[in-house]
Amino acid sequence: MSLKSDRWIRQMAREHAMIDPFEDAQVRRGTISYGVSSYGYDMRVAREFKIFTNVNNAIVDPKNFDDASFVNFEGDVCIVPPNSFALARSVEYFRIPRNVLTLCVGKSTYARCGIITNVTPFEPEWEGFVTLEISNTTPLPARIYANEGIAQVLFFESDEPCEVSYADRKGKYQGQVGVTVPRL
Repeated sequence: MSLKSDRWIRQMAREHAMIDPFEDAQVRRGTISYGVSSYGYDMRVAREFKIFTNVNNAIVDPKNFDDASFVNFEGDVCIVPPNSFALARSVEYFRIPRNVLTLCVGKSTYARCGIITNVTPFEPEWEGFVTLEISNTTPLPARIYANEGIAQVLFFESDEPCEVSYADRKGKYQGQVGVTVPRL
């Protein structure tokens, strides 16, 4: 398995629509950077958020998710409450090839502010908008800027295609469109 470079990412985006929309270079001026980097792609967070709240005394249960545990928000800046959490989605739609697996890591700009972005791997032949998990680990409110960088995707290509892909097993998050809550 090998980590893929900017050349490979550009080629896959152009020829196979692996990332759409696609920024061919790093966009940095006055913004938290996004676009292709040396060995990854810095994806952006969209304007849609689900901010977790305890107003309704709901319990977060991945087997029985209650919509009362969050409030929906749309805007250019999302404030994540102290020691809280929000779900969001990527601006980019991803189409992962059968012989590729991705890992995602948070951007250092946010990490240095105590904001952790968690994203599970994009499995072979998964496609959709990415649901982002954003944790504010600080005792202060935190700003998240829509349409700016939030996390970096690293692409790993295998020497051989997998026997069974995410699409083959009809994964429950295949083709997700909005901010997607847990499914069972």
